[in-house]
Amino acid sequence: MARKKTEKTETITTYKGFDSNLQCRGYQFEIGKTYTHDGKVEACAGGFHACEYPLDIFGYYPLAGSRFAVVKQSGDLSRHGGDSKVASRNISIKAELTIAGIIKAAIEYTTSRCLPIDLESPASSTGDRGAASSTGDQGAASSTGDRGAASSTGDQGAASSTGDQGAASSTGYRGAASSTGKHSVAMAAGIEGKAMASAGSAIVLCYRDTDVACDDYGRILHIRAAIAGQDGIEADTWYQLNADGDFVKVEE
Repeated sequence: MARKKTEKTETITTYKGFDSNLQCRGYQFEIGKTYTHDGKVEACAGGFHACEYPLDIFGYYPLAGSRFAVVKQSGDLSRHGGDSKVASRNISIKAELTIAGIIKAAIEYTTSRCLPIDLESPASSTGDRGAASSTGDQGAASSTGDRGAASSTGDQGAASSTGDQGAASSTGYRGAASSTGKHSVAMAAGIEGKAMASAGSAIVLCYRDTDVACDDYGRILHIRAAIAGQDGIEADTWYQLNADGDFVKVEE
């Protein structure tokens, strides 16, 4: 893998994976603590490692059985040429994240780098680590490259990600998110949203208050994450949450 020269004096927010004991390569970490590396700092060779793009961590730690955290890296930094992995001299473990938290961070990372698409217009990204965003009603966003991200925010919008470690997010009313690549994620966060993922990939769903007479209309009552192919959640199948917060299949 190509490596870039060491950089200096930068502090960045990144995302790190661990095993179930919050260890990485045998090194024990704790939430809230800061650690300093003695020795050279070089991506894949020395220092503490984390990823700037949240979904890149799934290339190093699987969804099942792993733990994840948002971290701060500082001091000497060395970036990896193959993905967003960064080695650093200092690392602070700020807070543990759920799968839903990682996906939210990935969406924010993506949308901050996207140009919006007009009403009912499609957006498409085909290269690796590409981003496609559709913000109008009934819009569609598609990302086909590895580590790509598709985001649809309008009502009845659709987001599709087909590359490995991709992310698809739909936040509008009756939106749909589909993610079919390996180690990918699909999230539908709007009212009556639905999501589908391939085996080994994650789906995240919300159930929101739909009482239009209530001041809290649209508030989140349940949010659930699951891995397709485990715990009764079928791969390549559309799901929603019901009022009890349970996954239910969506009949097409």
